[in-house]
Amino acid sequence: MPEASPLRFTKHHGAGNDFLVLLDAERRRAISAAEARVLCHRHLGIGADGVLRAVPGRDGTALAMDLRNADGTVAEMSGNGIRCLVQAAVAAGWVPPGTVAVDTAAGRRRVEYRAGGEPGTGFGRVAMGVAVLGAELALGERRVQAARSVDVGNPHLVLLVDGVVDDALVADVGPRLGRSVPGGANVEMVWPMEEGELGMRVWERGVGETLACGTGTCAAAAAAAGWGLGDGRFLVHNPGGVLEVELTDDGVLLGGPTVMVGEVTVDESVLAALVTSVTGAPGASGAADTGGSGTVPVDPVKIDVVPVEEVTGGR
Repeated sequence: MPEASPLRFTKHHGAGNDFLVLLDAERRRAISAAEARVLCHRHLGIGADGVLRAVPGRDGTALAMDLRNADGTVAEMSGNGIRCLVQAAVAAGWVPPGTVAVDTAAGRRRVEYRAGGEPGTGFGRVAMGVAVLGAELALGERRVQAARSVDVGNPHLVLLVDGVVDDALVADVGPRLGRSVPGGANVEMVWPMEEGELGMRVWERGVGETLACGTGTCAAAAAAAGWGLGDGRFLVHNPGGVLEVELTDDGVLLGGPTVMVGEVTVDESVLAALVTSVTGAPGASGAADTGGSGTVPVDPVKIDVVPVEEVTGGR
C-alpha cells in the first residue's frame, strides 16, 4: 500500500480570527467534519477557528472556497477567512495581488488584496454582498437595549448593549441565543464608542467566542446604521483588532488585515489516527458532532418578534 501523502496547510489570521488553509489544486480531497474538529483542536491538533480549502474556480472565478468551523460544521461564508484564503493563494503564486473573485457557499465574492509592508502581512477589502436587516426582536435580556436579525450570507443576531460586556455575559447569552435560531446563528454584542466606531464581542456558530468575526462585523454595522448610530462607515473594534465597514448602495465592504503565521505539514496517516483516537471511530467523515468549542447544548430561549420592514445594507 502506498504511503499516505502529507497535507500542507498554511496558518493565517485576520484580526485574531485564525484559520488553516489547504490549497487543493487538483481537487484531490475535501476535509471531513471529524478531520476539521481534530485539526482545529487547540491541544490535540494544530488549533484554529476553522479550516479553509481553496480549489481552482470556474466560470470566471479564480478560486472556490470550502469552510468548516472548529466543530466540523459547514459554514457559508467568513469575511476574515476569505481574506486569509486569498492571502494563501497569492503567496503560493496561484493568483496575483489585486482583485480576486472567489465562489463561496454564500455566493460569489470579490476581494481586493495587497501585500503589507512587513513579511507575512496583507490587507484585504471584500465585497460582502447585501446585508438584509430582519425583524426587531424583543428578547427581555439584561443589558440588551435592542436586537435584530441580520443576514450577510449567513445568519446573525445583533444585540445593542449598554456598554462593554464581560466574559460571563458573552458565555451565557451567546450560545443560548445562537441555539434559539434553527440551524444556529452568530451572536454579536455591540456598543457605541466614538462617532463612527463600535465595540463588539461575538459568539460564533460552530466555534464559540472568537477574537473577530468578519461577517459579524458587517452585521453589526448594518444593524447599527439601522438604529441610527452612524452614517454607513464604521470602525468595529473586535477583541483581536479593528475592521473597517462601509455600507453602500451596492452592498457591504469589509476591510481588514491578514497575517500568514507559518506552514504546517500533517501526515494523512497521523491525521487518520488522531481522528480515530478523538472520535472513537475510524474514517469518521460525516460522523455526528460530539461537541466542540461552543457546541454544548443549552436551553432554548423564547424570542418575541416585532415585524418591521426589511431593508438592505445600503445607506
